[in-house]
Amino acid sequence: MNEDMMTESERTSTLTDPTLGATTGRGKGVFYVHTLGCQMNVHDSERIAGVLEDDGYMPATEEQAADKDVDLIVMNTCAVRENAAERMYGTIGLWADLKRTHPNMQIAIGGCMAQLDRKRIAQKAPWVDAVFGTKNIGSLPRLLDQARMAGTCQVEVADKLDYFPSQLPVARASKVSSWVSISIGCNNTCTFCIVPTTRGKEHDRRPGDILAEIRRCVDEGAKEVTLLGQNVNSFGYGIGDRYAFSKLLRACGDIEGLERVRFTSPHPAAFTDDVIAAMAETPNVMHQLHMPLQSGSDKILRAMRRSYRSAKFLDILRKVREAMPDAQISTDIIVGFPGETDEDFEATMGVVRQARFQSAFTFEYSPRPGTPAAEMEQVPHEVVQERFDRLVKLQEQITEEELAKFEGRDVEVMITGAQGKKDSATHRVTGRERTGVLVHIGVPDGEPMPQIGDFVTATVTHAGRHNLIADPDVNAGQTYAVRR
Repeated sequence: MNEDMMTESERTSTLTDPTLGATTGRGKGVFYVHTLGCQMNVHDSERIAGVLEDDGYMPATEEQAADKDVDLIVMNTCAVRENAAERMYGTIGLWADLKRTHPNMQIAIGGCMAQLDRKRIAQKAPWVDAVFGTKNIGSLPRLLDQARMAGTCQVEVADKLDYFPSQLPVARASKVSSWVSISIGCNNTCTFCIVPTTRGKEHDRRPGDILAEIRRCVDEGAKEVTLLGQNVNSFGYGIGDRYAFSKLLRACGDIEGLERVRFTSPHPAAFTDDVIAAMAETPNVMHQLHMPLQSGSDKILRAMRRSYRSAKFLDILRKVREAMPDAQISTDIIVGFPGETDEDFEATMGVVRQARFQSAFTFEYSPRPGTPAAEMEQVPHEVVQERFDRLVKLQEQITEEELAKFEGRDVEVMITGAQGKKDSATHRVTGRERTGVLVHIGVPDGEPMPQIGDFVTATVTHAGRHNLIADPDVNAGQTYAVRR
């Protein structure tokens, strides 16, 4: 899972909803959560916000957050790539000046970097009031209270899971689209990945608890849920049920009012035919798949300890597309993994040409201290950069060609409120069509303006580099219809 899969508004932390009127008073304090990283982190930030609100804190308005008129800033951090760690320390450094001008304001650091780098954060940034790990979200209010009394940074980072974060209060950022965690942690041993260290071993939630949470989301207005896990399709393996994930997908199909189900991320080694069948046969499970390739070289996959090979990966894609011809597939690729030769890189380019991903989130290899790959011989930066540029150019071409296939077709888009940068000027609304592609829709003169959560069927008139434009001309027979 990675942050590039989300629009900025889909990643935005919980703020006071301006439609509910102005916030009165500051409660125990006005807070803002700054989130780095993947969808799991975004959902964890909803739990952080829920815990704080339950303790009497109040979420900042957009204006308060922009003006830093807050009593508490919480950073939920990411440790997957080096630039995320650099962003964390850079931002904490900027907040030191803020703390000097607002001495009563508190700063808390949580998430994966807090789990990994707890001592360094407390020592390097003494202006931080609390450091809490991925398994200690519920402890944050107490740590803040203790920091006020003691005047020193309070650190609490547990290595053992005592409760699922899903048991905590939640303040969801979206009314219509909800994240639902089905597991936490990871049992894989990929040599480049720090997640097993920061999140721990995989622990699955009970299916009944997951379905109960989904029903609560729907009762509260959600029309779409995304199931989250470091490796969703190994869900149930711990109790010996290799079909648990496909059963869960099918059970989602029986929840009245649930229009769309997505999930991220599966692991190719555990991706089985029953999951493909469940996706194809359950009407509200979307034909969208984000499955990390990482490398097209079998030699590099072995060095990464990825327990599949390129032929198996491509065979999964073949089966998915045979069952769901409209499926949109995205991936993650690491360029410049230690030991990668020109031949290995060309193998990756070959798989990308065959796979024809709708999009690929491509990263230059980033050594993470504490992982086996960090101790391997590194590829020179200039070589990595040249390969990275070539791969991005290839994928950009494929993405444009794949998006162009949507032109002239009608698509159904759920309006999420995630506006594009030019939507207000062009009178467009934004959402995602069924397979996850971002669509900006122009509302024809005289036609109803859709609201968040509405479904709009519209004719695609233009394919951009990374999204679709639908500016339908109803007088020319093009489609524009709103379903609430």
